[in-house]
Amino acid sequence: MSIQHFPPPPGVKAPPLSFGARVGDLLFISGIPGFDANRGLPDSFEAQFANVVTNFKRVLGEAGATMRDLVKVNVLLTRASDVATMNVLYAGAFGPAPYPARTTCVVVVALPDPKMLIEIEGVAEVKG
Repeated sequence: MSIQHFPPPPGVKAPPLSFGARVGDLLFISGIPGFDANRGLPDSFEAQFANVVTNFKRVLGEAGATMRDLVKVNVLLTRASDVATMNVLYAGAFGPAPYPARTTCVVVVALPDPKMLIEIEGVAEVKG
């Protein structure tokens, strides 16, 4: 079975990884932080969350899937104070119910860039 890779968007300097990799009917989406199209990292949590969702939708779309095809996601936050806000934003972006399975939230000491407040990774089913 071959693996199909989905690179970062053009112009985005990323570490050595694919934004997504599909094998069979599964798409594995790498942890995506809140960078915008110009590699900028907004100060607000809400803006970073919106950028994550935009990039998630892009990778899913390139693979022929949607947010409704997500099976499992993991959410990493650097501030416990963002958990409640994240849950509200998440419900709107990943809903309506039923939602994908999810690690409630993992609060980590840091992500690679000190300005990063969130990173989300996921697995989706891709039909056809």
